[in-house]
Amino acid sequence: MTGGSKKGLFSDKAFYSKLIHIMIPVALQNLMLSAVAAADAVMLGSVEQNAMSAVSLATQVQFIQNMIVMAVTSAAGVLGAQYWGRKDKKSLEEIFGFAVKLSAIISIAFFAACELMPGKLMLIFTNEPELIEIGISYLKIAGWSYLITGICECFLTMMRVSEHVPRSVWISSGAVIINIALNGVFIFGLFGLPAMGADGAALATLLSRIIQIIWAVISSLQKGFIRLKPKYVLRIGRDLRRDFRKCVMPLFGGYMLWSIGFTTNTAIMGHLGTDAAAANSVAAVVRDLMCCLCNGMASAGVILVGNELGAGNLERGKLYGNRLIKVSFFCGFISMAIVLAVTPFVLNFMSLTAEAERLLKGMMIIMSVYMIGRCINTVTINGVFDAGGDTMFDMYSLAVTMWGIAIPVALLGAFVFDWPVLAVYACTCLDEIGKIPWVMIHNRKYKWVKDLTRSRQQEN
Repeated sequence: MTGGSKKGLFSDKAFYSKLIHIMIPVALQNLMLSAVAAADAVMLGSVEQNAMSAVSLATQVQFIQNMIVMAVTSAAGVLGAQYWGRKDKKSLEEIFGFAVKLSAIISIAFFAACELMPGKLMLIFTNEPELIEIGISYLKIAGWSYLITGICECFLTMMRVSEHVPRSVWISSGAVIINIALNGVFIFGLFGLPAMGADGAALATLLSRIIQIIWAVISSLQKGFIRLKPKYVLRIGRDLRRDFRKCVMPLFGGYMLWSIGFTTNTAIMGHLGTDAAAANSVAAVVRDLMCCLCNGMASAGVILVGNELGAGNLERGKLYGNRLIKVSFFCGFISMAIVLAVTPFVLNFMSLTAEAERLLKGMMIIMSVYMIGRCINTVTINGVFDAGGDTMFDMYSLAVTMWGIAIPVALLGAFVFDWPVLAVYACTCLDEIGKIPWVMIHNRKYKWVKDLTRSRQQEN
């Protein structure tokens, strides 16, 4: 079995060369995307703590949209990676078209919500009038960018699964750099422009998204790229549509449980006062930055393992999956150490009240332990399991650990037992650590070792 030697964890140079080739660019892409939230937090935090908190809460709307879109693009990535491994370009084009159609519908719905009822959306996350007022203004501008986000991600997903990872990174990173630069211009009012604060952050996001979608579309028209064909947006093969829906529905359920769960956690912290909301906003930015490596590894897992399974190399796919899981343990403990190491720098860098600073320090320590479970579970569930179409497990595990344990305990602690803020925050982090044994047991059943492709030569 070529490429499948079991001599040692780090002995297969070909495997790790492929892993690094995909993981590092995708991790960099995730890092650049997270850098926008970091830039918002730093720039707005230097102007006003409430502006930073309000934008952090308002962007939870886009967070939910992104999670729903990710269900679509993840399904496209899972099936796309296997069909690319099989060298079936036509099916990949059909998957692309169907993903764009679904993402467009989702994007229009979130745009309408931001424009028609921004106040009701903000009330979900906070009851502080000043934060609500700032958030409403932000959503009315940023909502226009939500029309673009989902469709653009479909283009980038197709680039990643069809061996154009560097181009997807250039597009994402370029858009992020533009976003951060425009943040400075509009938030602080550079070059003679008026200082817009939170509204400036929203305008910067909108303009950078417009540039990003133009760049992605132009790239897709070049030789060797998967193109968007309008006929597949309108209609794809019956069997492939059924396979896509079978894959996307559990992913949708899992991402919805996860995104609403995280949003609920943010809302809980937002109702514990402005200091708690501010500290949680900064902690969330650090968490997202730290998750870039494991997210990149998970994306690489979908492609690496999916390519092998789609090509019929089931044993090699199984071996690759097990290797990724073992490496995820190293990733988790390294992430824990990094969070602890950067805590003093984060505390010194942000301009927070004394109470918010105290809470942030405690949250960083708690988060460092949380990162172990987050890395292991992300790589295993969203990388290895998803690669073989085993997408149902994520939904089950979230229903039990997040919604059955972490969130109910946090709600009781915050609103019934009046626990300290840090105790409530710790409750919101229970699910990832508690999930590890269940994930490892499920992995050994090897339900994810499946070839999802089928011959479509006869399909209309």
